[in-house]
Amino acid sequence: MPSASKRDWLQSTYGKALKRAPERSKVFETTGKMPLEPVYSADDLNGFDPVKELGFPGEYPFTRGIQPTMYRGRFWTMRQYAGFGDAEESNKRYRYLLAQGQTGLSVAFDLPTQIGYDSDDQMAAGEVGKVGVAIDSIEDMLTLFDQIPLDKVTTSMTINSTAAVLLALYVAVGKAQGVPAAKLGGTVQNDILKEYITRGTYIYPPKPSMRLITDIFQYCKSDVPGWNTISISGYHMREAGSTAAQEIAFTLADGIQYVDAAIAAGLDVDDFAGQLSFFFACHSNFLEEVAKFRAARRMWAKIMKERFNAKSPRSQMLRFHTQTGGATLTAQQPENNIVRTAVQALAAVLGGTQSLHTNSMDEALGLPTEKAVQIALRTQQIIAYENGVGDIADPLGGSYFIEDMTNRLEAEALDYIKAIDSMGGALAALENGLQQREIQEAAYRYQRQLEQNERVIVGVNQFQTAGTPMDLLKLDPTIGRRQVEKLQAIRAGRDNAAVTASLAKLEAAARGTDNVVPVMVECVEHRATLGEISHQLRRVWGEYMPQVII
Repeated sequence: MPSASKRDWLQSTYGKALKRAPERSKVFETTGKMPLEPVYSADDLNGFDPVKELGFPGEYPFTRGIQPTMYRGRFWTMRQYAGFGDAEESNKRYRYLLAQGQTGLSVAFDLPTQIGYDSDDQMAAGEVGKVGVAIDSIEDMLTLFDQIPLDKVTTSMTINSTAAVLLALYVAVGKAQGVPAAKLGGTVQNDILKEYITRGTYIYPPKPSMRLITDIFQYCKSDVPGWNTISISGYHMREAGSTAAQEIAFTLADGIQYVDAAIAAGLDVDDFAGQLSFFFACHSNFLEEVAKFRAARRMWAKIMKERFNAKSPRSQMLRFHTQTGGATLTAQQPENNIVRTAVQALAAVLGGTQSLHTNSMDEALGLPTEKAVQIALRTQQIIAYENGVGDIADPLGGSYFIEDMTNRLEAEALDYIKAIDSMGGALAALENGLQQREIQEAAYRYQRQLEQNERVIVGVNQFQTAGTPMDLLKLDPTIGRRQVEKLQAIRAGRDNAAVTASLAKLEAAARGTDNVVPVMVECVEHRATLGEISHQLRRVWGEYMPQVII
């Protein structure tokens, strides 16, 4: 006779099966150590109100997606993250990707560009063009987007400390192409808080860094209204070892801090919140990741409506880009990474992402080759055009397990946010090391599980085989020298008096209250370099020295 409830089933059918044969593990749990039941039923959703907690796609609280039609209207933006060497090499890669069907650009910058040094600075030695493209001046930016019409594509730029400079350069390139700023579309990551927590590419102390962010908010509201002014990033925290619940909590807590800062700067929440965007990782626990995106979307809607009294539905929507998990890629048996990436990309799509980057199979070994990039892009295209998963909005909605996991992730993330609030917000919490300690402890637990074979990574701690060499991308060793030569030519051929005057104007704005972004546009149009602009601000604001968190 069929069981009348989950409890009956556990005691009868399931209990008898356990007596006949044990399960393959004593412990089943998520990566965040949430225990997993053998099956889920309506009993696990006691008191759950689907109208209140789920709603429908395109309606508050947006659990099921921010658009009524979701991918029935159009697919997510296929935005492959790319950039290496100099602007000319990266431009070739971008045009190749666009020719292969990519629908948006995503720019990776080298470390000197990220932390405000020109390629001829002694601090840049050995790093020029290594992990992204080197951008020193408007000349590099013009080359980077050569033959790429900025009124036809949107561009995401993964840049934080120097985000305002890169935005100024992008606006200047648009002008040179005849595209007014009001017609530009894209995103600057512009999320400095997570740099202090995990990533480390900060320059200035938190207070002036937060001012730069709100200056970008204000500038884009008036001059670049189609621009996403920030991409609040959980990706790097997840890559550093956070759990799924921590990724949600620490990302949304940073978002709360940015909204507070913008309101304190005099902006109305509905004037800027619609241009906020988010950036999440997607790791390998498939169902947990789907639930993570749904929980984050519902939480942000409630935060914006209940905490900040946002009236516009657009202000309540959590719009996000996803990148498959770089930390999950393995140097051993790198072809396995194609499968990992496909599964992660599918989870992101089922979770309702707005844009997606799929990692290349060789990225645990080096920058991706053209062939590996093509396979990564084809992975997205196969999911979009062959699998049918985009034909229904939130197809896993209503699953007992998915709804229970969504609820549990939300509850755990809310506990973290309450703890952060009690310390005075995300900035105060990171200065006390809360997020850093939690992430470090989670990363340690996960590594111990791998070392003790409690978790299996195929090809790493089980199913090992002898490695076979792969063809890897080789960077031109002359890039650094070529960048220095270009800088010398720029400085010799520009109006240096105009550069000096524009940099002095920038210093005055930084010391006062004027918005620095329009002054930066003036600086870059006079051929001031990224390093010169950053050093001018260093003289005013100083540099951040991190604390050791133990």
